[in-house]
Amino acid sequence: MALKSMTGFGEGTASANGIHVAVEMSSVNRKQLDVNLTLPRNLVALDARIQSLVRQEFSRGRISGVVRVEATDGSTGIVKIDSKLAAQYVDGIRAVAQKLKLTDDLSAATLARLPGLVSVEQDDLDADHVAVALDGAMEKALRGLAKMRAAEGKALATDLRERLALLEEGMKSIHTCSAGVVESYRQKLLQRLAEAGLENLAADERIVKEIALFADRCDISEELTRLKSHLMQARKLLRSAEPVGRTLDFLCQELFREINTVGSKANEIEITRHVVAFKTELERIREQVQNVE
Repeated sequence: MALKSMTGFGEGTASANGIHVAVEMSSVNRKQLDVNLTLPRNLVALDARIQSLVRQEFSRGRISGVVRVEATDGSTGIVKIDSKLAAQYVDGIRAVAQKLKLTDDLSAATLARLPGLVSVEQDDLDADHVAVALDGAMEKALRGLAKMRAAEGKALATDLRERLALLEEGMKSIHTCSAGVVESYRQKLLQRLAEAGLENLAADERIVKEIALFADRCDISEELTRLKSHLMQARKLLRSAEPVGRTLDFLCQELFREINTVGSKANEIEITRHVVAFKTELERIREQVQNVE
């Protein structure tokens, strides 16, 4: 089953009890689930209902949007104008205009655009009256959002599988290069000794001990084993039906830790090159994982 992304959009409408409800919602990535849908002021009691419906469907992401409510006859409520605030606006604007010697072109249309002056209220509606239509609209919006998040997740899974394959190839290359590191060090050490006039020391106890210590210091077999295990777990998670974003993020951190250790132990330029390429691709995976639910 494909992963689920945290990016998407959904909308839905429904009518019941003479009420028409329209819901629009979008989601983006976030570590936790954060739901913020704007409701008409006199219907804020329905926020808990909305929160519950969303949390039944999703576990991560910032989900925001708007809920619009109107009567099925097309009326959207009662328009109310704050006359006191309007008078304060007029007095203040005209005083400034006079002081700055500006043309007094203040009009009703200008006033209507000022914040807080005009509001629409639906005094005849209550939460229970709207709930049935709201549930229907929310169901459609959530279904649309889930469908888009699933489609985005499928694309993410395809991309992540390709990138994991690159990491597996990089790990194999590192393993191949590491096989000849000790012998290369041995040859270079003996060559430097020979150039210094010290020959036939290959069987010398001190040389053997030095090579053994070097082999121990640069041994990356344990790190490669853990890298292989983490990559296998990541592939398994891509097939999971459960939200795996947090787990994948943790695995990325562990992969970084192991490849950093490999890099610090590297005594071969070719291994260092592969480590850099591995970390570059791993960073791209980590960025993609941030959008996985």
